[in-house]
Amino acid sequence: MRGLNLDHLRVLLDIFELGSFSAAAERNGLTQPAVSQQVRALERRYGLRLVERLGRRVSPTAAGAELVDHLRRIEAAVADADQAMQSLATGVSGRVRLGTGATACTYLLPQALAGLRGRYPDIEVVASVGNTADILREVEHNQLDLGLVTLPVAGRAFQVTPLMDDEFVVIFPEAAAAVARVTPQVLAAQSLVLFEPGARTRDIIDEWFEDAGVAVRPATELGSTEALKEFVRAGLGCGIVPRMAVARAGNRAGLRVQSLTPRLVRRLAIVMRRDKPLSRALRQVVEMLQALSADRPAALAGSRRR
Repeated sequence: MRGLNLDHLRVLLDIFELGSFSAAAERNGLTQPAVSQQVRALERRYGLRLVERLGRRVSPTAAGAELVDHLRRIEAAVADADQAMQSLATGVSGRVRLGTGATACTYLLPQALAGLRGRYPDIEVVASVGNTADILREVEHNQLDLGLVTLPVAGRAFQVTPLMDDEFVVIFPEAAAAVARVTPQVLAAQSLVLFEPGARTRDIIDEWFEDAGVAVRPATELGSTEALKEFVRAGLGCGIVPRMAVARAGNRAGLRVQSLTPRLVRRLAIVMRRDKPLSRALRQVVEMLQALSADRPAALAGSRRR
């Protein structure tokens, strides 16, 4: 490609398509001598005659015809490159790596990502599930473009944008007797099904009990929200889950949902590196997440926030 001028190649194609130097010059806004000079430069480059006259019409030589086949492919490749760059510039394509917890990935993201794909089908969102510490480490090392995690988040490298509050609720089997106020003392006397230790969600729940001076020993500890709900449905105890896990009727079938006293709320936030370039594709994903908060009410004043 060194020394080649794509405009000169386009002029050569026009000469062969239109059959004359003057017509090609007029199409490209050039003088006829300028067009002749461009053709001579190409012929000197290859050491071959590319153009010959047959009567009044200009035609390609055998070498010129061979070059035309290549020029057609070059023209198509340049058009494809232009289209790809324009797509990136307008923000309709790109790959975004998003890390989040299992609960948000299961109950919050699918519908939002479906809406994003409907608007921008060429944006590819690669979602991965992990705990907060792992997600933050991968964001810091640029292995993820952004994370949707539970606060707090420590570290000067991060730009943290609070997104929404998600209340914790207790779930009982649907046939269980109603409880007027679900306090730590009430739950400590129940057979409890909780998340396994190590998860940020479990830490928040443990702190809620500790603040009330209550020691709790779960009957069952699980790593999956859906498994936890199935255990409760089966009558094996009661559990504490984020409200988003039971927000839709289909997700709370066979369960009775109640608020905790005192209320317990976690705050979700978008986390990125402070120096992360905000591509148009990444901007669309961030705006998609921010739109989720508009659909969810903030925690009530006086709620206990973690």
